[in-house]
Amino acid sequence: MNIFNTISEYQQYIHHHSNIANSIALVPTMGNLHRGHLELIKTAKKASENVVVSIFVNPLQFSPDEDFKIYPRTLKQDLNKLEKLGCNLVFAPSINEMYPIGTKDQNKLFKIIPPSSIADILEGQYRPGFFIGVATVVLKLFNIIQPKYAVFGKKDFQQLIVIENMVKALNLPINIIRSPTIREDDGLAISSRNSYL
Repeated sequence: MNIFNTISEYQQYIHHHSNIANSIALVPTMGNLHRGHLELIKTAKKASENVVVSIFVNPLQFSPDEDFKIYPRTLKQDLNKLEKLGCNLVFAPSINEMYPIGTKDQNKLFKIIPPSSIADILEGQYRPGFFIGVATVVLKLFNIIQPKYAVFGKKDFQQLIVIENMVKALNLPINIIRSPTIREDDGLAISSRNSYL
């Protein structure tokens, strides 16, 4: 399995494997992979045999009173699951790699600001700035990975709508694929934060 921790490592690999560059399917995750994530990857594999899974806990989408510091990080177990699934391309960057000027001084950050009509309602009403963080990191991942396809779950439906609108508004040459919500036996949608329950 090829694991890339830096943008340059990934880009060098793609440069030397130009045959896959035009058919990559990206599955963005924050790690702590569960059955829902694995279903996203299976969906991506139907679109392309060249699947890149990103694992990055994005500080920009956590408010100061949220769970960024304790968010479950299980990289070793995640990589084992991905290997068993036959996924051979993983992008797992550090915060410094993704945000080279840092994230502490918000005034120095370039951000993507989705329209308030889709970002400041529902979940966005209770998590100010959340969809700015999501849109910003997803656009960064799109620029780095250069996928033809990107898979997002319907579980986070508002996030899906924000991403689809961003792709359309910015004329990004990416096909967004919707993947169905995967649920526990009792009907609860599977989520990394379910471990808190």
